[in-house]
Formats: sequence, C-alpha cells, structure tokens
Amino acid sequence: MTSRADRLLAIVPAFNEEATVGHVVRSLLSLGHDVLVVNDGSIDQTPVYAAREGAVVLSLPVNLGVGGALRAGFRYAVEKNYQAVVQIDADGQHPVAQIGDLQRAAREHRAQLVIGSRFLSTASTLKPSTARRVSMSLLAYICTYVAGTKLTDSTSGFRVICEPLLSAFSESFPDYYLGDTFEATVAAARAGYRITEVPAALAPRIHGESSASVIQSIRLIAKVLVVSILHLHPSVRGINQLK
Repeated sequence: MTSRADRLLAIVPAFNEEATVGHVVRSLLSLGHDVLVVNDGSIDQTPVYAAREGAVVLSLPVNLGVGGALRAGFRYAVEKNYQAVVQIDADGQHPVAQIGDLQRAAREHRAQLVIGSRFLSTASTLKPSTARRVSMSLLAYICTYVAGTKLTDSTSGFRVICEPLLSAFSESFPDYYLGDTFEATVAAARAGYRITEVPAALAPRIHGESSASVIQSIRLIAKVLVVSILHLHPSVRGINQLK
C-alpha cells in the first residue's frame, strides 16, 4: 500500500456543481487518485453528490471563490503529507485521463508547476472567443517573459503542483479573478519555481455556463495585468526558502 507521500491528490473546488461533480469524482477515482472536493459554500446538493461518489468533502462556511477554495485544499494536502496535487474543475472541462501526462512532465523536467495547455492540443474543443483569445495571448506573453520559458495557456486551471511549491501556495495564494491561474503562475515564476506545459484537450462545460461575460472578463483581465506588472499580487516564499 502506497503512502500519501507517493500519491497524487486531486483537488476539486466546487460551487453549485451538483450536475457534474459526481461524474468528475467517479472519473478521478477510477484512475486511482485520491479526491478532495472543496465545497465552496454551495447551496445545492454538490457536497452530497461528491461524498456519495466517494470523495472526501471539505465544506467551507461561505463562498470564497476558486482561489480561496484551492488554498484550503492545498493546506489539507500539506497536512496529510501529499507531495503533489492536481487542480481539477468540477464542471467537467478538464481531461482527467491526461493527469498522467502532467505528472510525467513534472518528473522529467523537475518542475514544481505543470500546466495543461489547450493551445498545444489539437484535440481541445474549448475554444475561447476572439477577444478572450487576444487577452489570453497577452497574459501568456507576460508569463513567458517572467518564467523564462514558453507558456501558451496561463489561464488554464488544469495543473499539477508539487512540493515545495505546494507548501508555498498553502501559505499564500491569490484568491481573486485569475488569481488561481495567471497570477499564481507569475508569483511562482518570480519565486524561482520551475514551470512547464503539456498539451491538454480541455472541453466546454458539461452543464451550465461561465458566470463572467466577455466584457467583464476583459475588464478583469486588464486589472490583472496592472496588478501583475506592478508586482501588486501576493508573493509566495522562494524555492530556496522552503527546502
């Protein structure tokens, strides 16, 4: 029997995702992964369906947003001695069958952060609008400059995080719009962590729609750019400080 230090924990932040969370949990468990669903203040049956399928459920008393839910999941992982986690959306967009690709990339490149990029995959069916694609390209350019390595999809939430970055994120993690993706990547790069990407066939949501409109998203992206360029985002402890 392998210890938690040798296993991967799938962290699934979920807010009112009763229609899809059960499917996501079943898919992850079928691949042998441990699953933690962070119920982010849902008012539907999300925690009930997640637990029914076999996930450990951590329920937050109020809705903190994806970043806050992930930070709670990271703290749980560190406390339980997991050495790596994978972020998985509860809406079915992320290809759980490709988690192994991210794990292999982490080992081969000795990376602490591995991002699944929709733009590197010919099988990806998640196609952003032209306006979002332009904004995402600008974000990727900034991440590439900061990280010193080519990055194409800095807003992908499908990612593996390994120690010691996992511990750093459990202490400090951006919790507002795109904080869990773009700003987390920038913060990790500036702290000296190694980042890489692999192709990932991201798909549209199985059920429901994104809560942010195109105009809202563009305004928020502009705000995120200012925060990042001016170094106003939360910083994380450097890699040498955590060894």
